[in-house]
Amino acid sequence: MIGTSAHPQSTLVERVLKSLRTGPASATLLCHGVVGLPGASAAICERVAVALLGADPRVRRLADGRWGLVPEVQGSPLLDDCAFAVVDVETTGMRAGGSDRITEIAVVVVQGGRREVVFESLVNPGRPIPPMVCGITGITDDMVQEAPTFFAVADQVLAALAGRVFVAHNARFDWSFVSAELRRARDLALDGPRLCTVRLARRLVRGVRSCGLDNLTHFFGLENGARHRAAGDALVTAELLARLLRLAREEGARTLQDITAIESRRRTGRRRPRRAMPTEPLADSSPETRL
Repeated sequence: MIGTSAHPQSTLVERVLKSLRTGPASATLLCHGVVGLPGASAAICERVAVALLGADPRVRRLADGRWGLVPEVQGSPLLDDCAFAVVDVETTGMRAGGSDRITEIAVVVVQGGRREVVFESLVNPGRPIPPMVCGITGITDDMVQEAPTFFAVADQVLAALAGRVFVAHNARFDWSFVSAELRRARDLALDGPRLCTVRLARRLVRGVRSCGLDNLTHFFGLENGARHRAAGDALVTAELLARLLRLAREEGARTLQDITAIESRRRTGRRRPRRAMPTEPLADSSPETRL
């Protein structure tokens, strides 16, 4: 909220605002727990909330009826103002901090209706690519022999990520590899907000067997013409992100903080036990365990 504004001066209002800093709340919860009217009916609670907060520019009414702080008070950017860098890496294996390296990387920018590959390159890992990985990605030693090293493309990667929210399908994996490569190439630590489309899908999508990339691609009717290649997977993940953001907005999300809150909330229902490694690659899996 930039510029001059007016809002009510009230100790009671300030108590309500302090409570809302922990997240949106219903009128009943605010009335019973903060205002101090534990026996008030739902109708009375609604009238009290409107009287206290209805004209306050620091507060907004969410689509589900709850009250929440406007983004500027929360200190979190609006989703419409965020630029997302959707990242996909292909690698020689799973050990980002060990001997494994990136063999291909792509970064797709998502902002509003924009979907653009802003960086894409094969990367010479400086070590052989295991045959099992070659069989999945199609990336061979011959293909990367003349490709630049990560040291050579590090500045372009940094430029593609700068000022944007890092997004990936199983973000921990891609983040750990990009972070390790940047540390080796530039002695820099990757920092900033990140989102995982696996975690978001598990909390937002109903009726899907699993949240692997292939399953979600089929569920949403998307197409991926280059599966297990960096640009193909990054582009379909970008489309997946757009659909997840739409679902999150239907739940009242308006800011980046709202999205991270959805991503971090506990899942309901029982979790099925997972094996450490499948006996053979699943249809929607890769060596990166992008489940």
